[in-house]
Amino acid sequence: MATKTCYYEILNVERSSTKQQIDRAYRKLAIKYHPDTNKDDSAVAMFKEATEAYEVLSDPAKRARYDQYGHAGVEGATHQYGDVEDIFEAFGDLFGGGGFGDFFGGGSRRGGGGRRRVRRGADIRCDVTLTLEEAARGCHKDIAFRRRVTCETCDGSGAAPGSEPVTCTMCGGQGQVIQSAGILRVQTTCPTCQGAGKQISQPCSNCRGTGLQNEKAELNVEIPAGVDDGMRVRLQGEGEPSPDGGPPGDCYCFIAVKPHNLFKRDGKHLILQLPISYPQAALGAEIEVPTLNGPHQLTIPAGTQSGDVFTVRGQGIVDHRSGRNGDLLVQVFIEVPKKLNPDQEKLLRQLADLDHEAVLPERTSFLDKLRHFFDPEPESPSEKKSS
Repeated sequence: MATKTCYYEILNVERSSTKQQIDRAYRKLAIKYHPDTNKDDSAVAMFKEATEAYEVLSDPAKRARYDQYGHAGVEGATHQYGDVEDIFEAFGDLFGGGGFGDFFGGGSRRGGGGRRRVRRGADIRCDVTLTLEEAARGCHKDIAFRRRVTCETCDGSGAAPGSEPVTCTMCGGQGQVIQSAGILRVQTTCPTCQGAGKQISQPCSNCRGTGLQNEKAELNVEIPAGVDDGMRVRLQGEGEPSPDGGPPGDCYCFIAVKPHNLFKRDGKHLILQLPISYPQAALGAEIEVPTLNGPHQLTIPAGTQSGDVFTVRGQGIVDHRSGRNGDLLVQVFIEVPKKLNPDQEKLLRQLADLDHEAVLPERTSFLDKLRHFFDPEPESPSEKKSS
C-alpha cells in the first residue's frame, strides 16, 4: 500500500502554522491546479489531494488527531469528492462571495449554460452533554435549538405580499460584476443583491426582507457509542435553508462528557485508582472492582506495590473507528489508616519490631546507602596515591 504524503508537506506549511496561513496556502494551490487554468492531466488529482489536506488541517479537532496519530487518526474523517464541482460546493466560500466559480469567471458548470452556483444553507451548532456511561454505550438524546427557516409570510422571497422584486441596478440582473485591476479582470458575486440578480423594493414585515424567520427545533438524536469530549455528531440537512434554492446546511452536535466519580478516560481505555490495605498488598487478595458493565473479580497477587497497574481486558470504551473495546486499567495504591484501634496498633507495633529484626531487602539497600551518605568510608592509601 502506498504511503500517503504528509498533509503539511502537501500544503507546504509548517506544523505551527495558523488557520489563516493554512487558508492562504490552500487558496494558492487551488488556483494553481484549477482545471480552468491548469490543463495538466494530474491537476485534478493534485487538487483533490490538496483539498483532503486542507479539510483536515483547517478543522481543529481533525488536526489535533492527525498531529497525534497521523493518517490513521483521521481515516474515514474526510469526504470523498466525486469531481471538482463537489469541492467547489464545499469550499467555494473560502474565496469570498461567489466562491471558485465566480473567482474564475464561470459560475457553477453543473448543467451547463453558465448557471449561477447555488449556495448551501448555514450550518448551526448544538451542545450535547453526556455522562460517561452514555458516551460509552451510545444513546438517544432529545435536543432543542433555534434556527432560521423559510418565512411563512413571504414564502422565503423576502418581499412583502403583493410586491415583486426588481432587477438589481448594480449588476443588471446578472448576479455578477466584473472587477478590473490592470490587465486582470475578475468576475465576482454582486455585493448588492448577493448574486440573486434582483432587489427587494418592499421588504416583508415579518422577516425584514431576509426571507427567514426564527424557529425552535426539537429533535431526538442518536449518539453513537464511543464518542469523546469535543467530538461532533453531524445531523445532515438540519441546518438553515439555502438563500437561493440550494441544499440546507447541517446541524453539528458538539459533545461534552461529564467527569465521572470513579473512572478517568484515556481514549478508549478507562483508568480506575483503587485503594487497598497493607495486608491485602502484602498477602494478596481477591477484590471486586467496578466496571461500566458491572462488578469484576480482580486478583491482587502477594507483594503488590503501591502504583502497580492491572489490566482488565475489554472493559474500556469501544473505539468508534475500529469497533474494538479498550481496557480498564486498575492502578492500586496502599491506603494508610489515619486512626487505629488498640488491637490494630498493638499488631502493627509487633510487625514493626519484626521488621527491625529482619529488615526487608529493599529497605536494607536503602539503609546502606543512607549510612554511606552520612558516614562515607575513607579512601584507601592506594586511592590517595593515584589521585
